[in-house]
Amino acid sequence: MPKRILTGTIVSDKGDKTVVVKVERKVKHPLYGKIIRMSKKYHAHDESNQFKTGEIVRIEETAPISKLKTWKVVDKLGGAAPVEDAAV
Repeated sequence: MPKRILTGTIVSDKGDKTVVVKVERKVKHPLYGKIIRMSKKYHAHDESNQFKTGEIVRIEETAPISKLKTWKVVDKLGGAAPVEDAAV
């Protein structure tokens, strides 16, 4: 059975060897027909703690690593978005 690969943005890198990846998809509302964005968060394994918040990454389905982690980070597609300095 092929492994699923998803693309998403890292929203948290607080855990040790773990990142939380938010994957967004666009679906058509069943009644109204409007295109809406739905998102889901996945806990993914990051062995070397090299990925940071805001980066766009690909994750691959794996055998369960822990209670929540059944995904691992494959590679980085894009860097983190630049942070605007709020100080005036």
